[in-house]
Amino acid sequence: MSIWSLGLMPWLRRKIVDPFLQIIGRGAEPKQLAFSTALGLTLGIFPICGVTLILCGFAIALLGKHCHAPSTLLANFIATPIELSLVIPFLRLGEFITGGSHFPLTSDALKKVLTGKASREVLLSIVHALLGWIIAAPFILAVLYSLFVPTFKYLIHKFGNMPSSPEKQSLIQSDSKLFKSRT
Repeated sequence: MSIWSLGLMPWLRRKIVDPFLQIIGRGAEPKQLAFSTALGLTLGIFPICGVTLILCGFAIALLGKHCHAPSTLLANFIATPIELSLVIPFLRLGEFITGGSHFPLTSDALKKVLTGKASREVLLSIVHALLGWIIAAPFILAVLYSLFVPTFKYLIHKFGNMPSSPEKQSLIQSDSKLFKSRT
């Protein structure tokens, strides 16, 4: 049984594609969407799991109208699997920058964490991973922004004022007919 037959495609369409097309269809500025999406992805790969949504909330509150909240949050959602895959590279980058010893990623490491015998080592590895992310984040944000600006210009031009699916098109039309009949 393939993963596609388990309903992954309808889930991806409902959770990622439809919200993305709604964002594009609302006519926001391409540079604002590019910055917000790059920011959401950059904050979404923060190496401490469970903190990224709070970081995005603070960024949205701090940046106000300069940040498009829905695209930041959608990008944060999309970045979750990427976040998990980048914890080790950020850890190694932080270790390289500080010249610290490598945190051993063995089956015994998890046992040490659970038994409390690796508390100092674990804390130091978290600091190294945070340092690696702090060093890499500005570069990641800049690269993503420079890639997303032309992408969003094209997508807004192509899909600008179009509903994301035929079902939503018919819903919009029926709502507008209902509104016109009441006035």
